[in-house]
Amino acid sequence: MAAARGVMKASANPGLGLGLGPGVLRQRLAPTFGIHENIAGTSTFQRGYSVPKLSSFSAKWGDNNSYSKSGSLFDGANLSPLSGQSRSKRELLLPVPTLVDSKVIFSAAPAYGHNKEGHPECKARVSAIMKALDQAGLADESRAKEILRLDVKNMASVEEVATVHNMSYVKGLREIMDKAREEKLILLDSTGPTYATENTYREAMMGAGASLAVLDHVVMFPTFFSPHSLSTDQLEYLFVLDIQVAASRETSTPPVGFALVRPPGHHAIATRPMGFCVFGNVAVAARHAQRVHGLQLEQVGGFPGTGKIDEVGEGKGEGTTLNLPLPGGSGDEAMSAVFDEVIVPAAQRFKPDIILVSAGYDAHYLDELAGLQFTTGTYFRLASHIKQLAGDLCAGRCCFFLEGGYDLKALSNSVVESFRAFVGDKSMAHRLDNPAVLYDEPSILLEPRSAT
Repeated sequence: MAAARGVMKASANPGLGLGLGPGVLRQRLAPTFGIHENIAGTSTFQRGYSVPKLSSFSAKWGDNNSYSKSGSLFDGANLSPLSGQSRSKRELLLPVPTLVDSKVIFSAAPAYGHNKEGHPECKARVSAIMKALDQAGLADESRAKEILRLDVKNMASVEEVATVHNMSYVKGLREIMDKAREEKLILLDSTGPTYATENTYREAMMGAGASLAVLDHVVMFPTFFSPHSLSTDQLEYLFVLDIQVAASRETSTPPVGFALVRPPGHHAIATRPMGFCVFGNVAVAARHAQRVHGLQLEQVGGFPGTGKIDEVGEGKGEGTTLNLPLPGGSGDEAMSAVFDEVIVPAAQRFKPDIILVSAGYDAHYLDELAGLQFTTGTYFRLASHIKQLAGDLCAGRCCFFLEGGYDLKALSNSVVESFRAFVGDKSMAHRLDNPAVLYDEPSILLEPRSAT
C-alpha cells in the first residue's frame, strides 16, 4: 500500500522499525525501525506568521523497548490529521535575534515531584544530565549564544495531550492525584512498574509543555527567513532584524531542539501509561506540528514484545511499517549498518520536513535494563548523522526528546556527546568508553537470510 505524503515517524532499538503513514515518521535508534506518514495543511501561528506545510520524521533511538500493538500512539491511522479541532496557540519564549546564532535550543523538565526512591526512572536523571553539561563546559557563558535554554513555565493543555491520548485517560490521571496524595505513591501500571505521586499529572503535563516549546522554536525559525510567506506588517518587522540576521548567520538553518524531560513517554499508549511512561511526548509534539504548524529501533524480545518483523502496521497504516529486529549484543557496528542501509534510504524516499527523535539512551552497554552494546561514541555518531540527515532533507529541522537511559553516568555522558555533535565539537567518547568490556557483536545474525 502506498503511503500518503505528510508526517513520518520511525523508531530504533535492538530491532529497527520503520513505519510510513500520512504524517510523522518516528525512529527509535536501537533495535526496530518504523515510518508513518500523515497529511497536514498550512496553518497560522499565534503571532500571525504563516507556517508552510510540514511533514515530520520522528526517530526513536537507543531504547530497547517497543510500542504496544494495541492503541499505539504511532500507527498511521492515529496520527492522521484531526479536522475541526482548535489548534494550540503558544508564544515564542526567546526573541528572534537571540535564536539567530544558536546551534542547540533545549528545555529541561526534571520532574522532581515525580519520584520513587530506588526506581530507575527517578528525579536524578535530568539533574545528572544538566550537571554533566556544565562540567563539559557546554553550559558556560562562552557558549551562551550557541546553546540556549528555554525557561518553560507552561504545561501542555488537556486538549493538546488529548490529541493523541483518550480524554478519559488524561482526566482520569488528574483525578487520581488525590489518591496518590493520600497514599504517597501508587502504581499506575504493572509494567516497569509505572508509579505516580501526587505531582505526577502536573509533572507529565510540564514535560509535554516543554516538548512543545522546543518544537515551536525549531519549526518557527525558518519562517523568519521566508519573506514570501509573511504579510506586509511581518516583513516590516523582519526588516528591522535583517541587519542582525544577515551579519550574524550565513544560513537559515535552525538550531537542533532537545527536550530534556521526564517522565518519558515512548511506551505510553492512547488509553493508559506503560513501562515508566505517562504521556507520549513525541506523539503530542508530532500532532502539534500537524495541527498548529501545518506541517522507531528496538531489541528482539524487548519490552513490551512488539516490533516483530511481521508487524507491518494496521488499518490505514498497513504496509507502512518495517521492523528490523537486532539481536541482543548489537552495538556500534550494527547500528551504523542499519542507519546507512535502512534509515537513510527510507528517509530519503519520504523527504520529511522535520525529524523528531525519541531519544532513549538505555541501549548503552552500562545500562542494565537493555541487552545492547551501544557506546557513548555510538550516540555521538547517531546525533551527528541525524543532524546531517535533517540538513540534507528538511532544512535542518530536528528535535530530540529524552526517553530512556537509567545508568546516570552513561545517560549524562551520552547526552553530552549528543550536544557536542549538535554544535560541531569533537567527540570525547574515547575518554569515556571502555572497549575492553565489549564483546563481539552477533553480526552474523544481521546478514539477510537466503530464501530456501
